[in-house]
Amino acid sequence: MINVPSNDRNVYEDFDVETDILYYRLGSFGLVSFHGSNYNIKKKMSADQINRLCRNGLFYPVASGCYVNTAKISGIEEGAVYFGSTGPEAKRVSLSRWKAYQLRSHLSQVRSNPAQ
Repeated sequence: MINVPSNDRNVYEDFDVETDILYYRLGSFGLVSFHGSNYNIKKKMSADQINRLCRNGLFYPVASGCYVNTAKISGIEEGAVYFGSTGPEAKRVSLSRWKAYQLRSHLSQVRSNPAQ
């Protein structure tokens, strides 16, 4: 039997924002809290890195300092954005009716014009 090292990556140290993160929240002094399917990671970032992250077209602002990954949204119901299931243990972010309307409009535009 040959022992081969595992190629599994450690999501706590090496995560891909676009594929691993459901949403993130901006904190004070450059602290960003990333939320994945079963973990939360806080990371200190420079102002330039935060600006690039916010300008990324994949994430949409739903509250002050809170951005959701539009590719990971499974539903928008009852004042919340859901990622995965919609049960009580589901990952979700609360949002106002107005932001829910704006997010639905954004998602319908993105899905109808994928080339943008």
